[in-house]
Amino acid sequence: MDHIAFAIAWYAVLIASLTFHEAAHAFAAARLGDRTAYLHGQVTLDPLPHIKREPFGMVIVPIISFLLSGWMIGWASTPYDPEWARTFRRKAALMSLAGPAGNLIFVLAAVFAIRIGISSDWFQVPEVITFDHVTAAASSGLTNALAILVSILFSLNLILLVFNLIPLPPLDGSNVLLLFLSDQAAERYQNFLRQPTNRLIGLIIAWQVFEPLFGYIHTLALNMLYPGFRYH
Repeated sequence: MDHIAFAIAWYAVLIASLTFHEAAHAFAAARLGDRTAYLHGQVTLDPLPHIKREPFGMVIVPIISFLLSGWMIGWASTPYDPEWARTFRRKAALMSLAGPAGNLIFVLAAVFAIRIGISSDWFQVPEVITFDHVTAAASSGLTNALAILVSILFSLNLILLVFNLIPLPPLDGSNVLLLFLSDQAAERYQNFLRQPTNRLIGLIIAWQVFEPLFGYIHTLALNMLYPGFRYH
């Protein structure tokens, strides 16, 4: 039963995180002039429209990854108008960054909850930190469940934030350059990003660089969360 409850906690946080990420993309696109995601019902914090759009990434893959590794990962997506993105490339870049910004908000929310929990003597600094044990409960029961939830919220959203900001296609970070390129260079770059082969190669490279990159950022984040403990 503990294992089932743990899986439910992971899945609840994953679905909330993916939904908020995609809803942020959709909301930003609608505000910036592309109503495609809005018309598809994606500007919502209700996870069902997002699950219906990506059932494999939001249901099947999380279950398989948990069974294989003991933690969950997955993905979702948001529709957009490619012609709008070509015409308004800087707006499209901002729309791309809205998703990782949503994950950053969740990371900061977890940090706030952990700091409040420690100051209220609900949580304490753990001797050993893992993805689902970023903070430790001062007592069992509800406090322990909350400690696990905020730990997963912190770790999972930091993973999604860092991975999606890697500047390789098809990840959100690949569009950051569009904020700085000239119109002619941006058009060539967008054509490069749309090539299926380049997107596949980008994903392969991103997986290779993610582990060392995340290790550094994760350690940095922990030392900011718990100043003076010098995690390494």
